[in-house]
Amino acid sequence: MAGNNEPLLKKKVYFDNCPGCKQDRKNEASLGIPYNEFFYVWIVTLCTALPISSLFPFLYFMIKDLHVAKEKKILGFMQGASFMVGRALTSLLWGMVADRYGRKPVIAYSIEVCREEYQALGATLVSTAWGIGLIVGPAIGGYFAQPAEKYPEIFSQDSFFARFPYFLPCLCISVFAVGVLIATVWLPETLHKHNSDQVKGVSIEDLETTQYKPDFKGHIGVHEESGLPRKENLFKNWPLMSSIIVYCIFSLHDMAYSEIFSLWAVSGKRYGGLSFSTKDVGEILAISGLGLLVFQTLLYPPLEKLVGPINSLRLAAILSIPLLAAYPFMAKMSGLPLMLIVNLASLLKNTFSVTIFTGLFILQNIAVAQDQRGAANGIAVTAMSIFKAIAPAAGGAIFSWAQKRQHASFLPGDQMVFFILNVVEFIGLLLSFKPFLVQRCNN
Repeated sequence: MAGNNEPLLKKKVYFDNCPGCKQDRKNEASLGIPYNEFFYVWIVTLCTALPISSLFPFLYFMIKDLHVAKEKKILGFMQGASFMVGRALTSLLWGMVADRYGRKPVIAYSIEVCREEYQALGATLVSTAWGIGLIVGPAIGGYFAQPAEKYPEIFSQDSFFARFPYFLPCLCISVFAVGVLIATVWLPETLHKHNSDQVKGVSIEDLETTQYKPDFKGHIGVHEESGLPRKENLFKNWPLMSSIIVYCIFSLHDMAYSEIFSLWAVSGKRYGGLSFSTKDVGEILAISGLGLLVFQTLLYPPLEKLVGPINSLRLAAILSIPLLAAYPFMAKMSGLPLMLIVNLASLLKNTFSVTIFTGLFILQNIAVAQDQRGAANGIAVTAMSIFKAIAPAAGGAIFSWAQKRQHASFLPGDQMVFFILNVVEFIGLLLSFKPFLVQRCNN
């Protein structure tokens, strides 16, 4: 008798006309990696990264040419924080729309298109696409902005592109975006849409299956008495909120590091910098981006499977601290050894950062049911964007202050800058342990 009952307890119930159930059936039947779905998600994420990253080389000059602001401090704020402020104001709304009307109209998913064993690989798609976007985007903006000045033999001073010098890079990305928009037709919808009549008609035995538990697989919860879908208060979901708080701390650190690294690399040797050109910095970031692609595709999935998302992010945070502490002493080197060491350090630091964020992204997704992931992601992006909006101004202010204390007895010059970065990193590391950071268990 027990043998006959066991298959019933493991049975999963799927509803007709539910796009989420349709995708779950496909995931269960397909044992391999869903390369097509992964590719579509990857290019969509890349498309979201290009518009902001392509602005970096020319945004300062464009704002200045448009006479929007005259003071350099205001220009810096508009360049570094305006995008993050926009994300903070709209992310929660888009997340709620995704939960109500579907992931496909908003494009807010990555790990939902694959089986559980490939979710770590799915989670790396976002950060990998962003890494590539940070390489390709600045290249498009740098090469194609002000084309009449850079390529006078192709674009005359009386041409349309001379009158609108920043139009060409925007046009290139817009054309790419149109192609990506067409590709989204083949993206599957993953949101479960069950009406109350369907849920009430399910037997007690089927309600006991994992399909209706609010577990990490995204299955909806059900009220035992009424049989109606149940929505959890996300702000009372501590596994989610704790991962978002830790996410914000590391986001503050990462954005400040990005601001400080560029300033430190191009500053003079007498100020503790490396005296690099902007071209040198671009090459370093490009090499780091290519390294991230290899790491995220080949190395992170087995690492996450071996030690889990929490232990992997803790390990990355621990290793980041001595690495950052060594940065100020690189200024004493020169030539090829300096270039090799800085490239290696940048690659390692960005690898550690991506490991941390991918682990936290996984924790946030498994902390909520599938029908609330859009709202949960909206809360996370809103909070993260606020911290990232603060980081560039804070990082620039700290760097400017440190430049004035080159001969201080305690942590002179840039040593203080990287010490403060390490303090923020250490706070994030401490918060990644219990009882603060809690992982929701698989039911």
